[in-house]
Formats: sequence, structure tokens, C-alpha cells
Amino acid sequence: MSTIQTLRGPIDSSQLGRVLIHEHVFLMDMEYTINYRPDFFTKDTIDAAAVRLNALKAAGIDTIIDLTVLGLGRHVPSLIAVAQKTGLNIIASTGIYTFNDVPGPFGFYGPGLLHDAPEPLIEHFVRDITQGMGGTAIKAGELKCAIDAPGLTPGVERVMRAVAQANRITGTPITVHTAPAKHTGLDVQRVLSEEGVDLEDVVLGHCGDSTDIDYLMKLADQGSILGMDRFGLDLGITTQQRVETIAELVRRGYAGSLTLSHDCCCWSDYFPQVEDYRRALPNHHYLHIHNDVLPMLREAGVSEADLDAMFIGNPRRHFEGTAARFAARG
Repeated sequence: MSTIQTLRGPIDSSQLGRVLIHEHVFLMDMEYTINYRPDFFTKDTIDAAAVRLNALKAAGIDTIIDLTVLGLGRHVPSLIAVAQKTGLNIIASTGIYTFNDVPGPFGFYGPGLLHDAPEPLIEHFVRDITQGMGGTAIKAGELKCAIDAPGLTPGVERVMRAVAQANRITGTPITVHTAPAKHTGLDVQRVLSEEGVDLEDVVLGHCGDSTDIDYLMKLADQGSILGMDRFGLDLGITTQQRVETIAELVRRGYAGSLTLSHDCCCWSDYFPQVEDYRRALPNHHYLHIHNDVLPMLREAGVSEADLDAMFIGNPRRHFEGTAARFAARG
């Protein structure tokens, strides 16, 4: 067992229950939202999010990992306000989401730059984990970075190596947004390994966007957990293909390497109105797995024990295993 930080404070890992490994509560361009979307900063936004999260809790999910970091609009006061209105455990994250460059404040500040200094990203991530986020005492429980179609750009690599060092300093597990079509999970594993990260500490996000079984097995064989985590995002790959890929991996003995999720949110400024989001992606909601995907997985031969591994055992191991390996390093 280990201690895990949530938006309502620390819990024991035994209290995780059933976990959706890759979700969001709010997604936004913060500068745009502050200037043009005052509708976000209302009690109605908080209440509506709590209703959706409580429905997820009623459906049998106990915990979500909110992977909203710098670049996706993490707003800690709103997250805390929602957490107080739901029985769901919400694990918040620290890190940076970028496909290309580091955020502007770090463009001239860091090792070898105009203002030559030790890497400030590491300090920020560690402070979020050990002291609290956004001037609060609420601590991050997960690290997050990203790599997408542009590949391992200098900015992406800088963030990834800083996340790796924060993992080494704090023993906090990592999730990485990847682009499976470009096999970027292999780049992630190489870079993190070079920084001394145990690949068992890592969830490789969006692996469910791929039907390339050989690629997915190669990643899993290095110890990382695969995020089959975009159910309902019906772009480029169908739900049936996602289910068939999981079923085939289970048949090959990889149930212990898989986790499930949606990568959806309660509110986003990516659409003018919440209703526009729901019309554009009608299946992209927190109950899609419970209502639609689980019957398909069972029909495809995935057992209840396999599903328990994906919802309970593997997420718990993500935290407990990382903590145990960190403690063993002394």
C-alpha cells in the first residue's frame, strides 16, 4: 500500500477502487477563457461537473486521474470546488502538455539559455508534488508530458526529461500522451530510460488509438502500462476496433498491461457550448465505457478478472509499484 494525493487530500492506495486512468474535468486555453468565457467561472459550471462525476461514481468508478496540466488549462480552485461536491477521488497532475515548444516563460530561462540556470521545470513539478499546486496545499499525484506527430522536438524532449527527473526526486508516477501512429511510445521509453526512470512507472497514453499489436506488445514488454484511454473519441478508429485490439492483447496474455479510460471532460472552451461538444462527439462521455464498451468487451471474450485488472489491479500497481521502487532506491 502507498499514499496517493487527491483533490480532497491523501488516501491510501487501497481506497482507489475502480479507476479511469486518463480523464479531465475542465479543458481550456486559460488566457482565452479568462478573457472571453466568463461562463466558466460560475457556480453552475462547478455544479454541472459535480453532477456528471457523481453519475460516474454511481456507475461504479471510484477514482479518476485528471491529467490537465500546464497547456491544458489546469485551474486548481475550480478543481478543488468540484472535488468537494463529489464522492469520486480525483488525482490531479503536474507537468506540461506541448507538441513542440516549451511555454513562453521558459524559452529564455534554463540550462544554456539567455538566463542560464538549473532547469526550472523540475523545480515547478517537484513543488506541485511536495508543497501544493497554485498556492494551495493540494498536491499533485501524477506527472504528465506529451509527444505527438512532430516527434521529439527540443521543447518536447526538455519537458520529458524534466518530468523524468521529477519522478526520480519524488517517486511520482508518469503518464505520457503519445501518437501511436508515429510509434512515439518508443521515443518515450528511450528518453525516460536514459534519465533513470523505471518504465514500469509509466503509462503510455492513447495506445488504444492503435491496432498495431506488435508495436503495443513491444511497449508492454518493457514494463509500461498501455492506456486504452480514448473510448468515445470516434475519430480515425472505431469502438469495435478498440475492443478487438484489447481482446487480442488479452488473448496474448497482456491483461496486466492495460488500463481503460475516455480522455473526456465536463467543460471545455474548445466548443462554443457544452451542447456543441456533445453533438460533435456523442459517445465521448464518462459513462460510455460502463454503458457501451463493457458489454462489447465481455462479448469479445474479456473476462471479469481481466476487467478487474484493467480497472483495479493495474492502476493500483501504477502507484504502489512506483512508490515501492522509489523507496527501494533509498
